[in-house]
Amino acid sequence: MLKKTLAIALICVAAPAFADPVGMGKTAKGDTLVDPKGMTLYTFDKDTDGKSACTGVCATNWLPLTAAADAKPTGSWTVIDRGDASQNKQWAYKGKPLYTWSKDTVPGDIGGDGFNGAWHVAQP
Repeated sequence: MLKKTLAIALICVAAPAFADPVGMGKTAKGDTLVDPKGMTLYTFDKDTDGKSACTGVCATNWLPLTAAADAKPTGSWTVIDRGDASQNKQWAYKGKPLYTWSKDTVPGDIGGDGFNGAWHVAQP
């Protein structure tokens, strides 16, 4: 019984390592990519494929979805170098860097959608 319990516990602990870096949530826009806290993720029109254009004050308001230094791409998820002073890595979906909006307060908020005509809810 102990071996079976231990095996199940190990599977449960290891499972998140193979999961996508973010999840799926429902917003007024439909299925939306969300961070591990359930907060809506956004893309920025000024980003180029695999490169973030949101630095400085922009990155204070639009928080990059940071990736661990050893994060590995999986499926449609890629990891980019921020290319700014932070030296952090960032998750991207289909080449588009992902961000949360600092003014969203609860899961499901989409207050950043359409901001300055350049920010959009990230959808699969």
